[in-house]
Parts: sequence; structure tokens; C-alpha cells
Amino acid sequence: MRMLKLTEHNIEDQHLCCAISDKKCRDGYAKKQTWLKSEFKNGYTFQKFDVRGKVFIEYVPIEHSWLPLQGSNFMVINCFWVSGKFKGEGNGKKLLQQCMKDAGNMDGVVAISSDKKRPFMSDPDFLKHQGFEIIDEAPPFSKLWGLKTNPESRYPTIMKSAKSGVCPDNNGITAYYSNSCPFTDYYTNQLLRDYAENNDIPLTIHHIKSKKDGRKMPIPWIINSVFYKGQLVTLEMKAERHLDKLIHPDPQ
Repeated sequence: MRMLKLTEHNIEDQHLCCAISDKKCRDGYAKKQTWLKSEFKNGYTFQKFDVRGKVFIEYVPIEHSWLPLQGSNFMVINCFWVSGKFKGEGNGKKLLQQCMKDAGNMDGVVAISSDKKRPFMSDPDFLKHQGFEIIDEAPPFSKLWGLKTNPESRYPTIMKSAKSGVCPDNNGITAYYSNSCPFTDYYTNQLLRDYAENNDIPLTIHHIKSKKDGRKMPIPWIINSVFYKGQLVTLEMKAERHLDKLIHPDPQ
């Protein structure tokens, strides 16, 4: 398989892997393309294999990352996904090697993941197997994984403001999302709005539109997050499944 880098010149002709045939996310797909075009100038990279499937990696220098991280001269993995028939064939390792190569003279690579495999997060077991170590963490379950290429360098850290683990709004549902993922627009602005309205629950949505917005997050994650009464409920798109357990618990 051939590896392909998306650029402003070929992005209209190439699919984005994760939302290839999801018609309901068509608007979000277009918004992700627009987001990528705006971030390419900041060194944002989208590498994928030239196949019809979910096998890609996205990364950016920490100086231009929207994640609430402190540090310099490291590459930050933003999204990393290998699924289906493309798993178990060394494709993840090849994509990571390309990221490391593009990091060039940087001091290493970091990625936000978790204590276990969670949807939309890089697989922590894979990162550990490739030599990454946990270098910082934030409640309730975020872990910053890092791999140095310069042993004398200092690892980045999660900003203190992103270590609260709770959002400041404890009234009903609070959601944060960015257009760095093609799924977020539909699942937040349609499904989550419908859920809140049908259950008569106050809903506040924060659209992360800039690096400044992202670095104000109460958790080190910008793709999608849903809180209920200030507590993190889920990073998944189908938040209603998790909210129901809190709002309509099974009778004892």
C-alpha cells in the first residue's frame, strides 16, 4: 500500500478515511476539510494509506497544537486510527514511523490517550509497545504518553487548567467539540440537542474554533466531550447511551 499525505492541492480528491460513507456527517466532513486546510499552514499533517478504509494518523508541532499542553519542540499526535482488515499488519507502526520521521530534529512525540483503549483515542497498549511512557496525567482518566528522541530534552506537560477534570458549568449537559473530527457536528448539534430537548435538560454547547479555545479546555481533549452537572460523562459521539444511565437509572 502507498502512503499518501493530504495537502491543500489534493484534499478535494482524497477521502478522510473515518467518515467515508456516513451521509449524515456530510456537513461535518466538509467542515473537517476546511479545518485541515486552515491548519496545513501550521505544519498540521494528515498521513494515510491510499486505500478505502480507516488507516491514518494526524499530527502537528506542539507550538500549533490546539490541545492544552505546555512544552516545545515535540510533535503531537492528534488522531491515530487503524481499523478493520488493516489492523495487525504493521500499518500502525508504519504510520508512527512516518510521524517520527517528520518530527525530524524535534525532541520526540507525544499523544493524549487514556488508562485503557477508549473510542477516538490512540490505543495506549500500542503506544506502550512502541516505547512510549506515561509522562503526565489528568483526571478522570487522561494520560499524556511520550517518546523522546533527545534524551536531554524535557517532556511537555498538561496545562494546569486542563487538570480539573470537571467543567465549570454544572447545570444540565455541557458539550465541547471541534471540527477536527467529521462526526462531531452532527452528533453534537443534532443528536445531542434532540436528546436534551426530549428530556427537558438544559444544554450548553461550546464550539472550539481556535487554539486559544482548545487551550481553555478543562480536560486535555478537543475532539468531543460531554459533561453532566459538571462531571465528564463520555468522549464518545453517542452520548445519550451514557447520559441515560445517569438521568434515568435502573430502579433498584
